[in-house]
Amino acid sequence: MTNLADYITQDLKPLDIQESIAVVQDFFLDLPFSHFPVLENGIFIGSVSSEDIENFDSSKRLSDYKYTFEGFFTRKYSVLLDVLDDFAKNETTVLPVLDDQNNFIGYYELEDVIKVFNETPFLKELGAVIIVEKGINDYSFSQIAQIIEGNNSKVLGAFLSNIETDKVQITVKIAEGGINEIIQTFRRYEYEIISEHQEDDYLKTLKERSDYLDRYLNM
Repeated sequence: MTNLADYITQDLKPLDIQESIAVVQDFFLDLPFSHFPVLENGIFIGSVSSEDIENFDSSKRLSDYKYTFEGFFTRKYSVLLDVLDDFAKNETTVLPVLDDQNNFIGYYELEDVIKVFNETPFLKELGAVIIVEKGINDYSFSQIAQIIEGNNSKVLGAFLSNIETDKVQITVKIAEGGINEIIQTFRRYEYEIISEHQEDDYLKTLKERSDYLDRYLNM
């Protein structure tokens, strides 16, 4: 089992608050990072943005622009989805990692974390993806699992992929086999099937009947 914390890196030292802007500008020219952590007297105080640094006066120091630093970070024990969420919310390719005492211990690079995510069963294992929709107060993950397992399949992963005022969409990946029976069971439990499936005999039959009626009406 992959331990996400194994991907915390210290390959590059954090930037020091007293570093010159000219040096930091060269740093970002050489490396494709969106941000990079900054320390002051060994303490993490935020990350500087590569976009911001382009507009700074090269004759000054990072300390002159401390007010622009972004304070996002994650913890060593954060789980994969939380870390991915932190990357997305902060639109960054580098995520500082702190311990419980707020000591800087390294950083994650987005590319490494994506590799870990790609190795999860949700993405790696063969299977089918179904997107279902139901009232926001009516759906149940336990019911979704029962529907799938009751049709002799297994849940490889599931998450809320869209939430609206009164409805929620759930994306589910299931092991291969029996998808048509699973779809029909979801419908019996009043879930709407949002995704399209070649094996969906119910929709296929409806379409055939609709096509027949169209031809009949146009005779």
